Amino acid sequence: MPEQELTDKVVASFDTAKDERFRELMQALVRHAHAFVRETGLTDEEWGAAIEFLTAAGHITTDTRQEFVLLSDVLGISMLTVAVNEPGLGESTQSTVLGPFFVQDSPRIELGGDIAGGATGEPSWVTGRVTDTHGNPVAGARVEVWEADDDGMYDVQYDDGALAGRAHLFTDGEGGCRFWGLTPTPYPIPDDGPVGRLLHHAGRSPMRAPHLHFKVTAPGFRPLVTHIFVAGDPWLDSDSVFGVKESLIRPFDRHRAGTPTPDGRPLEGPWTSTTFDIVLGKE
Repeated sequence: MPEQELTDKVVASFDTAKDERFRELMQALVRHAHAFVRETGLTDEEWGAAIEFLTAAGHITTDTRQEFVLLSDVLGISMLTVAVNEPGLGESTQSTVLGPFFVQDSPRIELGGDIAGGATGEPSWVTGRVTDTHGNPVAGARVEVWEADDDGMYDVQYDDGALAGRAHLFTDGEGGCRFWGLTPTPYPIPDDGPVGRLLHHAGRSPMRAPHLHFKVTAPGFRPLVTHIFVAGDPWLDSDSVFGVKESLIRPFDRHRAGTPTPDGRPLEGPWTSTTFDIVLGKE
């Protein structure tokens, strides 16, 4: 059967799908996948290696490690999906990738509380406001925050089951948000599996630019998933998941040991502070 005839036949096999969006996606997938095979002259051995790669990604995936999310991230598909769905949001804060380490039902803290929960690292005071695109405060917005410790590990990567370096809180009547976190540090994405081997063969680094994750939700507004990144960090231009956006880079001001903290918290060592105002777009 000629190549194009085969492609047309497979595409047509989805004509009977009742769900229109499913039919659209599957037919486009077939057309693009067949075009990839023709363009590259893909061999049986290469396709077999790809199947083995995907099988290995499935085997290493657990409830706390999603290798397919890592694959999507390092191929830039996660960020492209964000970009395709983000146009037209005006002055709202830009989105970036969710990443593989978000956890539902994180501990709640009060405003000014500490998300560390035992995670190690340099304390960082984070403040900001959540507003709409007209500058009106969004009171009661749920703000989820999570980050790696100073060893570059998220809580779910440890075996003790403890939640640390993550929490959620709610904005006050003026949209205010404030909490203690950890000064973000660079770290490698998990690279001991098939995605790590892919990066190694490509000569690419697994390092992520230091960041703090946010997920912000409020009734009547589009959910926001974003990061803030540390200004001046050398990994900003080579983030392994392409997640850095200029508007999300923030200075983390350094304070020497003994410098009074905004809330009077006693600290023996140095600490940092930053401000991140979040603008939500209407649904």
